[in-house]
Amino acid sequence: MLKLIGIPYDANSSYLRGSALAPKYIRLMDEEGSANKYCEHGNEIVKGINYKECGDIEFTKIDAAFAYKKIKKTIKGELEDGSKLISFGGDHSISFPVIEAFSETYSKLNVLHLDAHADLYDNFENNPYSHASPFARLLERNALNSLTQVGIRTFNTHQKEQAQRFGVKVIEMKDFNTDFINSLEAPLYISLDIDVLDPAFAPGISHHEPGGMSTRQLIDIIQQINVSIVGADIVELNPKRDLNNMTAMVAYKLFKELASKMID
Repeated sequence: MLKLIGIPYDANSSYLRGSALAPKYIRLMDEEGSANKYCEHGNEIVKGINYKECGDIEFTKIDAAFAYKKIKKTIKGELEDGSKLISFGGDHSISFPVIEAFSETYSKLNVLHLDAHADLYDNFENNPYSHASPFARLLERNALNSLTQVGIRTFNTHQKEQAQRFGVKVIEMKDFNTDFINSLEAPLYISLDIDVLDPAFAPGISHHEPGGMSTRQLIDIIQQINVSIVGADIVELNPKRDLNNMTAMVAYKLFKELASKMID
């Protein structure tokens, strides 16, 4: 079974808040958007038929440590029956507890991280739960069998050193190609930060980083993956900066393509 859960949390954002609103707006595209429910390969992605809607995680406090524990516990509970799971963030900090829960369910978990940013900071603004650090936290805990990062175009010296330290495979956007797809291994988790796309294709994000990939390139990557995908997240959509729900529709399109690859 495939499940969908919303994680409306953005208190670990370093620049702008607003991504906590994203789950609502992505779902709205399913209900009121101009597209139908079909993915490009012909599967119709319908709530209650080929995925279960689990609603949103509710946060009674915005404290980062509390949110981390609440998210991880909730995700572990949803995975107990063997389900696959897609999460709607939220800022990218939600990926730390989500992926850690997956790593405790699936041995030798492999992660494909699509993003403009490497999110490998050892210490960003003295917040260990920062959305700039989720993959540093996971790698420090030896939670991953492998991490492949694609679309990166904001590398600095520290993050390059972190990537070398942890043996991360990085395909920077300046060197973009799709050869990495053939080396991906199962079980695979996909963490999809919407700002991997060029802002021309996704203006509704907090960090506009020019030089990204097109929506077509990103969809092609998803469609060409041939190993089992057990989980995914779509993060960092900021509806406060969106134009006519354009980026929300992109996120909904990506959800359908991911779901199509994951449904049994």
